[in-house]
Amino acid sequence: MFAKVAWHSLQNRRYTAILTIISVAISTFVLLGVEHIRHEAKESFSKTVSGVDLIVGARTSQLNLLLYSVFHIGNPTNNISWQSYRELADDPKVAWTIPISLGDSHQGYRVMGTTDDFFMRFRFGKNTALSFSEGEAFSQLFDVVLGAEVAKKLNYRVGDPILLAHGLGRISFSMHDDKPFSVKGILRPTGTPADQTLYISLQGMEAIHLDWRDGVKIPGKKVSDSDIEALDLTPKSITAFMIGLQSKMAIFSVQRHINQYPKEPLLAILPGITLTELWQMMNSMENTLRLISILVLFSSLLGLSTMLLSSIRERQREIAVMRAIGASPLFVFLIIQIEALMITLVGIIVAIVVLAIGILLIQSTLAENYGIFINHFSISNQTLGIVGIIILSTFILGLIPSLSAYRMSLHHGLVERS
Repeated sequence: MFAKVAWHSLQNRRYTAILTIISVAISTFVLLGVEHIRHEAKESFSKTVSGVDLIVGARTSQLNLLLYSVFHIGNPTNNISWQSYRELADDPKVAWTIPISLGDSHQGYRVMGTTDDFFMRFRFGKNTALSFSEGEAFSQLFDVVLGAEVAKKLNYRVGDPILLAHGLGRISFSMHDDKPFSVKGILRPTGTPADQTLYISLQGMEAIHLDWRDGVKIPGKKVSDSDIEALDLTPKSITAFMIGLQSKMAIFSVQRHINQYPKEPLLAILPGITLTELWQMMNSMENTLRLISILVLFSSLLGLSTMLLSSIRERQREIAVMRAIGASPLFVFLIIQIEALMITLVGIIVAIVVLAIGILLIQSTLAENYGIFINHFSISNQTLGIVGIIILSTFILGLIPSLSAYRMSLHHGLVERS
């Protein structure tokens, strides 16, 4: 009965109610959207790499090393000599290593030179190994393995030819067009930057740069395939490398040894600790976004309260008639509160539906352009908690118009004013 009366009352003021619903929906959309994207971005970053004890690169900031080696964001300050890499990799405390060589791209996607150890040793999520949806790991000099997103967006299949570009731009005029690669395998989706990367061998990376110097192609010089086969393609340097140790107890001693390495300035980081530092740095930004979202929501709910309060003056006679036919002051109080809750609930439902659809539409854009992998929106305990707080806030702010109607006297509503 209460709901029916409140519903008919809102229908009589449908345009005002619709505008208020839109306002509540927008503010709820912003609050839920910020929380969902914040949570998913943190999850996306944290599950990108697992099982790696140390990441080593040229001396720079810890965050920069983590971002360019794992997330392929930014650029290294320098390279590591192959001799230094081999010396550190041969340490008895080291179980395995994954060398990384960056610098080239294909239609905006990064190309990474590495070894077979990457496909055997690299883990993501909860220690999940990489696997192939098609083909296998590279075995020939000009084989390339594609991440799932690269293959899907560019519509590549095993056996297709690919030309790599020098540099990291989406559009490049410096192509390695004299040394085409062939797709050897396609990885299964991982929800990490691995999906947006092309993988070639370190020897392949060296081969395509034989006739290049200081980032520029040497005019008139061309190395044929037969010449390449006779050359030593051992890399002179790499960008970074990942380390898995024989024992976790040796992490800090190995890290200290690398950070004090005398032959060149190096930096070894623990991925988990560096990720924690990253989120601590972003904590102030997260809190700012939350505060803005809360203020937007509060202003919308305050607008809802103001709308209902202003309608009380217009509804004096209506309220008086309800009192005259036997409605108690509590009945009037509950009608106003139910109207406020109805508007808020409809706004929340609209916000959740629009947010779910919106995330589905922007998932690929965020992944392609920002390396942020957002899962579809689902109603979690956190979402229910936020919705509960919104409903409680609506009830509290709704007390203002509800108590105003409650105190309205029957005589005040029936007397004609001149």
